[in-house]
Amino acid sequence: MPLAVLLAGLTGSGKTTVAQALAARGFTRLSVDEEVHRIHGRYGVDYPEHTYFERERPVVEAIRRRFIEELRAGNDVVLDHGLWRRGERDAWREAARRAGGHPLIIYLPADRDDLLRRLAERNRREDANALTVTPEALDDFFSRFDVPGQDEGVIVYPGSVEGLMDRLRGERQS
Repeated sequence: MPLAVLLAGLTGSGKTTVAQALAARGFTRLSVDEEVHRIHGRYGVDYPEHTYFERERPVVEAIRRRFIEELRAGNDVVLDHGLWRRGERDAWREAARRAGGHPLIIYLPADRDDLLRRLAERNRREDANALTVTPEALDDFFSRFDVPGQDEGVIVYPGSVEGLMDRLRGERQS
């Protein structure tokens, strides 16, 4: 049964780094931010920031279709998307199950100070994974983020990709 790794974490928590590392180990990586960037350009530069969610919506649906196709084909998949809300996580988990996959929520916790430090560095970049985030926006993100609960069967990121791979191998065998 293919694994469907669903990353949950705030902006700057390390989701893209983990997703890229899993892709290097054979997972199909699907990134909402990179696809929005490919189609629409830079957030706040090539289009107004307030239009992000209307641009993101059709991209999420296209990625959901590809996610299902990849799982049906027997491929392990990692979704590089924040999944901030419990309802979103539940919907992706159900889509994975219906496609024959084994969904796993991987939570990447990070405190505000760590995120501010990471985001200050990232805000200087201009790539698809470098959306500018102010401290005020980060506070708003925290207020809208549903921390995954143990009732979701969440795996807290162990701090290393190798540690995560060990957990994923264990999940595959169970």
